[in-house]
Amino acid sequence: MSITSGERAFPESGVRRFGAVNWLGTWTLYLKEVRRFWKVLTQTIVAPVITTLLYLAIFALSVGSLRPAVHGVPFIEFLAPGLIMMTMIQNAFANTSSSLLISKVQGNIVDILMPPLSPGELNFGIAMAGVTRGVVVGLVTAAGMFPFVDMGIAHLWAVLFFAVGASLMLSLLGMLGGIWSEKFDHLQAVTNFIVLPLTFLSGTFYSVDQLPAFAHRITHWNPVFYLIDGFRYGFTGHADGSVQIGVILTIAVNAVLWIVSDRLFRRGYRLKG
Repeated sequence: MSITSGERAFPESGVRRFGAVNWLGTWTLYLKEVRRFWKVLTQTIVAPVITTLLYLAIFALSVGSLRPAVHGVPFIEFLAPGLIMMTMIQNAFANTSSSLLISKVQGNIVDILMPPLSPGELNFGIAMAGVTRGVVVGLVTAAGMFPFVDMGIAHLWAVLFFAVGASLMLSLLGMLGGIWSEKFDHLQAVTNFIVLPLTFLSGTFYSVDQLPAFAHRITHWNPVFYLIDGFRYGFTGHADGSVQIGVILTIAVNAVLWIVSDRLFRRGYRLKG
């Protein structure tokens, strides 16, 4: 007797009952996604870390000594958390979006949809793998910066919350991008016209307090600004915006993205031929 996705195994079939949650299946999917990026370690972790360290070196050598302190924080120490966060969210997005799109293009998306996993379990397993890649890249990047940048931790809770919350947000956004995209050009458009502008115009390289009034107001509508600002607050103890709003916004946006991606998995939108 066949078992459809998300259903319990029938008692008379002699197959193990999954219960309310298929923990083994979800864990297996998560490990599959983690091992997918871990097998190409130099491409998925080493390369973005080196790129970020090059950003740091360029800024330090070209303008580091010329830029004044930002709210009493030396410019390089101000810059470093923004670069770490930028790398984390870009890699969290890349992990989930590339996984789903490649599976669709190669025609093996059925290997994800056929096992007895509910849409919520699919959502959780894939999203958490994206979070894992984002956090791992962030940790390795921070470790590479510590010998060159005097980075203290003022609020550990903020560092942990915004690291995980930001990785989850972009992981879920990557899932939506991967589901919507039908070819790599579509996904590249999402990256170039949504992810990169939101990241680069969010205070990664500068304090938003230096912007003209209009640009300052616009920036506060950018959710990535609160991710970077809250993460930087964890290191420096200073925030350009409201950390409380950042926490609430991060939770709210993640909840909305989670619900949307769950609904798309349930509908099989652009996943089932």
